[in-house]
Amino acid sequence: MRYDVNLSILFTELPLLQRAEAARKAGFGAVEFWWPFDRAVPSDTEVDAFERSITDAGVRLVGLNFFAGDMPSGDRGLVSWPGREREFADSVAVAIGIAERLGCRTFNALYGNRIDGADPSAQDDLAVSNLDSAAAAAERIGARLVIEPLSGAERYPLRTAADALAVIDKVGRENLALLFDLYHLAVNGDDLDAVIDGHIDRIGHVQIADVPGRHQPGTGSLDIERYLRKLADRSYEGCVGLEYIPAGPSEQSFGWLDRAGIPWRQG
Repeated sequence: MRYDVNLSILFTELPLLQRAEAARKAGFGAVEFWWPFDRAVPSDTEVDAFERSITDAGVRLVGLNFFAGDMPSGDRGLVSWPGREREFADSVAVAIGIAERLGCRTFNALYGNRIDGADPSAQDDLAVSNLDSAAAAAERIGARLVIEPLSGAERYPLRTAADALAVIDKVGRENLALLFDLYHLAVNGDDLDAVIDGHIDRIGHVQIADVPGRHQPGTGSLDIERYLRKLADRSYEGCVGLEYIPAGPSEQSFGWLDRAGIPWRQG
């Protein structure tokens, strides 16, 4: 199993463009990001600088979110947001361009909150249309979209693995899969063992953080190591993204991997 570090939540004590190098020095050979820009269509200069930070560090980009709106203010995606279709489509085009150049083949398409005044069923229809178009675009480079249930966002309608899988089934494209985030699903009360047992072939990416607190494994009560072993036993071959808020300096938050005997260091 391969491990990558999410550089939108780890190493945030550093400027974004310095984080890939910090991850490499810590021992990682792969990284992932939420949308690394403040708008759907960044300048060419911003894109070039971001890509150069990855290539200069010598790490692989294995996951990238599409533009999700103003995340600090509570936005959680544009997929189902009426009136923002163009922004979503534009960010898909930018993300695919980055992925073509850097080799990334997994995109996280956050579904979006329920919007005041919008009919939920109309939002869901829009989501199906947007996901179908984005999945078609991703398919042209051999990439996939992952759909993520979230916790801590009251207006976000995808709470369980079943919620996300229902959306995937409605879209009906083969390059859509579940983002199995142990933290979000556990907080929402989902049965993680049942998800692995029943849907291992539909998991496209895994992310981890402990519960409660969303810190590194070993700081809470979630038996993450057991779930990782179970995923490996069920032949999950994708990446596991470390998407936790480090309790202390980022570079000191990886000791649990060594204690668990998990090989992760590059080279």
